[in-house]
Amino acid sequence: MLDSLDLKSLCTSCVTIARNAGKKILEVYDRDFEIEHKDDKSPLTDADMASHHTIIESLSALTPDIPVLSEESATLPFEQRQQWHTYWLVDPLDGTREFIKRNGEFTVNIALINGHRCILGVIHVPVLDIDYFAYSGGGAFKCEHGGDARPISVKKLDQNRITVAGSRSHGSEEMQKYMANINNSYNEVKMLSMGSSLKFCLVAEGKADLYPRLGLTSEWDTAAAQCIVEQAGGYVTKTDMSTLEYNTKDSLLNPFFFAFGDNSKDWSSYL
Repeated sequence: MLDSLDLKSLCTSCVTIARNAGKKILEVYDRDFEIEHKDDKSPLTDADMASHHTIIESLSALTPDIPVLSEESATLPFEQRQQWHTYWLVDPLDGTREFIKRNGEFTVNIALINGHRCILGVIHVPVLDIDYFAYSGGGAFKCEHGGDARPISVKKLDQNRITVAGSRSHGSEEMQKYMANINNSYNEVKMLSMGSSLKFCLVAEGKADLYPRLGLTSEWDTAAAQCIVEQAGGYVTKTDMSTLEYNTKDSLLNPFFFAFGDNSKDWSSYL
């Protein structure tokens, strides 16, 4: 399957699909909207579903033979998913809580998974009209307002100061302890709070050194962003420093993880 895929062309198409989904989201964003809650108590809006339907229909037309798993899809058993070697993994609206707060920090995430790794990732930021995208072997890019794409890359670590990306709406006791250890190890620690997958993008474009996530996420929250970070020269690992992988188990929840630009530091040592 992978040999027959034109990842560059698919990536270009996915940017367009994500942007179209973003327009659907903004139509809801600009008016009053209802908020429902799913079984796990997470919020759901009309914007989530409008984006979901746009992406599912577009990806199904683009690659009819590749299955699509979306956050808003019906739950699929692992017995079915484990047969998939290549599939699309989608979060139609990553950061619904930020959407509800109307702070603009939410994204559309589209990823292509092959053999448990993400080989293509697209993140669209509707309010800011920014696209981040990458595919295996092709590098990582940022595009603002539909203009020219420019390459992005992670930065080298300064041994005296560090910039850490953190969640806008989620925190944990583990994270507080981790950050206390970080604070004891650097002369200067800057914290950037951000919603959704934008925290990964801060790492990918060299604005943050580290994004530690010591809390629950799902596979659709991280896949597209992981490809972008990796193609920008960075890493996304579990807390044992092994690479974060996809579709390897019954649960779609991720283990805790680190996203970082420079691998000269063992980030697990601060746990």
